[in-house]
Amino acid sequence: MSAATTSAAEVISSGRAALGIELGSTRIKACLVDADDPTRVLATGSHAWENRYRDGNWTYALDDVWTGLQSAYAALTAEVQRVHGVAIETLAAAGVSAMMHGYLAFDADGELLVPFRTWRNTSTERAAGVLSELLGTNIPLRWSIAHLYQAVLDEEDHIPDVASFTTLAGYVHEKLTGRRVLGIGDASGMFPIDVATNDYDAEMMAKFDRLVAERAPGLELRSLLPDVLVAGASAGELTTEGAGLLDPSGALRPGVLFCPPEGDAGTGMVATNSVAPRTGNVSAGTSIFAMVVLEQPLDSAHDELDLVTTPAGDLVAMVHCNNGASELAAWVGLFERFAAIAGGTLDPDEVFEALFVESLDGAPDAGGLLAYNHLAGEPIAGLPEGRPLFVRTPDSRLTLANFMRAQLYGVFGTLALGMRVLADEGVQLDRMYAHGGVFRTAGVAQRFLAGALDAPVAVAATASEGGAWGIAVLAAFAADTSGDPLDTYLTDRVFAQTSFDSIDPDPEDVPGFAAYLTRYRAGLAIEHAAIAATH
Repeated sequence: MSAATTSAAEVISSGRAALGIELGSTRIKACLVDADDPTRVLATGSHAWENRYRDGNWTYALDDVWTGLQSAYAALTAEVQRVHGVAIETLAAAGVSAMMHGYLAFDADGELLVPFRTWRNTSTERAAGVLSELLGTNIPLRWSIAHLYQAVLDEEDHIPDVASFTTLAGYVHEKLTGRRVLGIGDASGMFPIDVATNDYDAEMMAKFDRLVAERAPGLELRSLLPDVLVAGASAGELTTEGAGLLDPSGALRPGVLFCPPEGDAGTGMVATNSVAPRTGNVSAGTSIFAMVVLEQPLDSAHDELDLVTTPAGDLVAMVHCNNGASELAAWVGLFERFAAIAGGTLDPDEVFEALFVESLDGAPDAGGLLAYNHLAGEPIAGLPEGRPLFVRTPDSRLTLANFMRAQLYGVFGTLALGMRVLADEGVQLDRMYAHGGVFRTAGVAQRFLAGALDAPVAVAATASEGGAWGIAVLAAFAADTSGDPLDTYLTDRVFAQTSFDSIDPDPEDVPGFAAYLTRYRAGLAIEHAAIAATH
């Protein structure tokens, strides 16, 4: 019986489903797919959560990690029971993905030494600068190694007790399987990778060890970092303890194969079939980032560009912005509240759609308006802190259409600054794939992004499932026995029947966004003044 004719209940009850769980910035999502046909989504579940700003750091409590994971998984199993009438007892494979970077440091007993420091923290400027110069490659503020070295520079009390450090995905995976490993894409956001060996760069690790030898005697980087695995490798099995953590009901049995844990960048590449050279993707959520798979190394290092890898280990240039669609969502929320008190009955999705469609009537340059979405610091823009702003001059054309276009342009503003650097390096793109909630209203944000990048932008139907679906696909790939490489598996097995809605750059949007970006770049001085004036 083919995957197409096998009932969902039979797939699930026979253990032929693959589970993906992703811990995003605002939601923890679970996605169950048919392992033999990952385009077939069987059930989903989610749990809302938020980071907290405590003692000068953006963080999530680890208790909230497990509460959220259990809630998302319980929601998924409830949907499985309600829709398919069966329970999940075992799986073909599973995988965990999460926000990349950050700092989770543990002692020899596995105890957390300091609260989780997420990718949003920008207090590592001194460390990142020293490491970038020492290693000859850009080390962004959010990378795990920058957090570790900043703690060394600050002589934090916990440094002598550090026995390991990892990412959020690595932490969850280790608790579920007992294996201290990372997928190569997530690992590449901890410390630079040598793509020839598919491991951390040994020469750079030696340089780091020499750098910290006097300040932190005995600190040897190789022993602290998780092991690196490429997509398709076995990353362990669900332990009895792990099964209890994920499913306290006891229905899920141990022994499930796990794929390497990955970061949200890697799952975004998988979810958009952009793991081959000359392809790229944009993921827009609380943060926004673009990934471009390179044909060859860049000529020089750039502060705006990170060098990471695909889950298969190919070199990727990454433009990562700390701020994405949160400020846009806040403005939409304001209009939603106005609609409610005015007696309207629109739900949040309808408010988003109405305002997005209105933006299509805006001027190509947003009528001289400017919107800055910086809730947190933004290294690419040179901003140490966040100050969201809306700016206009007396002769700007303040209309709702222009306002909404400016807000949408603002989501892509800092990203465009970084992508201009990549274009100057001569990197060429055949197509950019996009995913994230901002693209749910067809033809709006997608069109503006095409204008910002001056390149075709495609959105696939499966992309709406996002990273949770992407890690479910990677789990299915780990269980696959064909031996195909990841790009072939995705093209031939996952996306063969998938249609992409592609939009070419609008001839008016390209110069319009360029004019907006010129004002945007000049207006960053206003952001700096706002930071200096308000604390």
